[in-house]
Amino acid sequence: MIAVFDYGAGNLRSVVNALGEVGCAGEVVRDAAGLDRASKIILPGVGHFGQMMRAIPAEVQSKLRERIAAGAPFLGICLGMQALFERSEEAPDVDGFGLFAGVVKRFPAHARVPHTGWNDLEVKPCARLLDPAARPYVYFNHSYYVPEAPQASAICTYEVRYTAALEEGNVFGVQFHPEKSGPVGLGIIRRFVEL
Repeated sequence: MIAVFDYGAGNLRSVVNALGEVGCAGEVVRDAAGLDRASKIILPGVGHFGQMMRAIPAEVQSKLRERIAAGAPFLGICLGMQALFERSEEAPDVDGFGLFAGVVKRFPAHARVPHTGWNDLEVKPCARLLDPAARPYVYFNHSYYVPEAPQASAICTYEVRYTAALEEGNVFGVQFHPEKSGPVGLGIIRRFVEL
């Protein structure tokens, strides 16, 4: 079972539909018991960093870390990827999951935000969810970004170069929305399902 975690503001239906498109049934879960039953976990993210982290109970955050440490494949989408880091400039007083070191930044003052629309990616040879031989075109909608991180598997440039996708062991993250990125996005979800 692939758990799609619901913290009250995620883009759940589109993600569940995308899983169905690749022949896999996703189950929306809202508690630690749901995460325990999952073979893989997806955290879709829409909204505000602080609100999301406050909406995920401490026991669920603990269970999520436990399942990731046990090797369950995890995919964070948009804000769900940002939550993997220590904190965000969007809510400096709220801790992220802290799986990776670093602070999520706001785009420069002169940039038009949110960054909404389609951009191409520079995919690194280490990528497993993306094709390193391709330059995929995917859909973004965000005002904050993860600077180039050691875990980056793809880079996007919008005013600055930043982490568009990351991978480390069983942990994956994408700043863009694969569920809204057409065939390329479905390919990413299919590869995650097939891990």
